[in-house]
Amino acid sequence: MDDAGRGTMPKPATAARMYDYFLGGIHNFPADQAAARELIARYPFVPVVARANRAFLGRAVRYLVDAGVRQFLDIGSGIPTGGNVHEIAQRMAPDSRVVYVDIDPVAVSESMDILAGNDLATAIRGDLCASVSLLDHPGVRRLLDLNQPVGLLLVAVLHFVPDDAQAYGAVAELMGRLAPGSYLVASHTATETFIPIARQSAPRDDVYQRETATPGTVRTRAEVERFFAGLDLVDPGVTWAHEWRPDPGGPVPEGPQGGGVWVGVGRKGA
Repeated sequence: MDDAGRGTMPKPATAARMYDYFLGGIHNFPADQAAARELIARYPFVPVVARANRAFLGRAVRYLVDAGVRQFLDIGSGIPTGGNVHEIAQRMAPDSRVVYVDIDPVAVSESMDILAGNDLATAIRGDLCASVSLLDHPGVRRLLDLNQPVGLLLVAVLHFVPDDAQAYGAVAELMGRLAPGSYLVASHTATETFIPIARQSAPRDDVYQRETATPGTVRTRAEVERFFAGLDLVDPGVTWAHEWRPDPGGPVPEGPQGGGVWVGVGRKGA
């Protein structure tokens, strides 16, 4: 999408709009496209990984609806593109309620445009690291009953919280506030995929840290499993995105380093 066509000054890259570019969306600016192309030059499989991650989100939402969940809190929801949470959930259960949260004001604005006329879904600006105040936001309180199970979606967002204490603390605080029967759905870039490739080339600074306000990181499978501490992991546990209850013909990243992102779904017991 052209900045000039919007009548605005050029905008810096953001992680949300880079992800939109990876998915083939149109809600991105030249700075996002340039940063995304630089990342693809280093890791050519990134667009396939992004599509596999997005497909996992859809399968996980369907699983939660089948399990009886009718409330969803999608933090780090990004720019709207095909297969949004409200589209999937409300198609299966029209009474499903969805709150999208993102730190990028453009993502929130675009989401609100799409949600116009949908009284059971909204978008708010918020920060995962401000987890306590986030749950007290009027937009969350208006739509979600925290005394009933909620599907907490942290898909492709935790790797933008490089500080371990903040990342694990935010997840623990959020799940601690949610009712029994709630679920955590999470995905995270994999150390096992990205570090071996990074070692094959000259060291470079992080594209996200240099081009956006959201530096990125990677974590191992064991480190991602820690986010589900105290929860009952849904089979097959923490695995590659394309291996979590796959649909036939879904995107499959190739290469010796695996599938790019670790994913999992966990349920909070009584």
